[in-house]
Amino acid sequence: MMNITIKSFIKKEFIQMLRDPRMKVLIFILPVIQLILFGFALTNDVKNIRLSCSYSYNDTMAAHFYDRALASGWFVNTSIKIKDPYSQIMNNDAEAVLVLPSEGLTRSVVRGQTDVQLLINSTNLLRARAIELYVKNILNNVVNDDYIKKLPLTANLQTNLKFNIRTLYNPTMESSIFMVPGVICMIVSIISIILTSMAIAKEKEQGTFEMLISSPITTWELIIGKTVPYFIVGLVDIVLVLVAGIILFDLPVRGSIFALALVSFVFLATTVSVGMLISTFARTQQQGMLGGFIFIFPAIMFSGIMVPIDNMPFILKIFAYIDPLKYYASLLRNILLKGGNLEFILLNTGVLLLIAIITIYISIRLFKNTLE
Repeated sequence: MMNITIKSFIKKEFIQMLRDPRMKVLIFILPVIQLILFGFALTNDVKNIRLSCSYSYNDTMAAHFYDRALASGWFVNTSIKIKDPYSQIMNNDAEAVLVLPSEGLTRSVVRGQTDVQLLINSTNLLRARAIELYVKNILNNVVNDDYIKKLPLTANLQTNLKFNIRTLYNPTMESSIFMVPGVICMIVSIISIILTSMAIAKEKEQGTFEMLISSPITTWELIIGKTVPYFIVGLVDIVLVLVAGIILFDLPVRGSIFALALVSFVFLATTVSVGMLISTFARTQQQGMLGGFIFIFPAIMFSGIMVPIDNMPFILKIFAYIDPLKYYASLLRNILLKGGNLEFILLNTGVLLLIAIITIYISIRLFKNTLE
């Protein structure tokens, strides 16, 4: 028989844990929802690669290569605004560019000596490695099917197909260069959201929230006073983890420090407002912390830090494009690794700022309702 004291404690904890309907949702319903979302979103397959390949209309072998690449399901067509291969990748028009010989792939193969260059955006290391393998396999198969197999059996002719691979922005293909910006995004979001989500919940749990309401301060003063400290802590943490990344992992900083500071400022405004939004629903610190983690885990999964967004089904990409971590992680990698493309920075920072404004507005409205 179980000790009556232990039995009573267990019963009390269950009652205390499950008496709030919001805790039942957090414990039993949201895990199932997350499992469904992650089950569809998480995949190691590399798909929807934007491939660029310029060739003349009479270069049949190059046309066969590009058609077979698109038919494979790994690659998608991309609209090219400029011809320079490097600029195509710099402007995110393409993830990979296959540069063929000036005389064309068909004539070069018939001549018996073919040098092709493949430029790859390696800011995403997993995709870069897959792109190199995919392109090599498809091009070798096309050359074999279109030329080698059509030779007479007595012919002893082979084509020497040489690849010149250039992995841009991470030439050594080090995983740390790819992962560290994503880890910085995760660390900053966890700290700022969790701490802020627990701040107001702590006042409610300790019974001091009523004192704050009755004190002679305005709503804005209360909101700023409760959130600015965690905003400053987030800024300090960004500096610390960036310095640690540079010292320990040789993380390059190829872009503007001002741009990096600007996007970090906007991102922290978003995460702090998310934490405040969670705290308006939470009655205890436990609920605030649990609510913060329930937001953070899906946000990390849909951010593109671990799994490329292009791999996800269309319906789940909607979650990715309203995820502030997605934009901050992309901006970090673009500024730190690629040097920062102005159009890319303005577009993604603008979207991140819009998310921040909407989240702040909703948080303030709900906070005012809580005060009333």
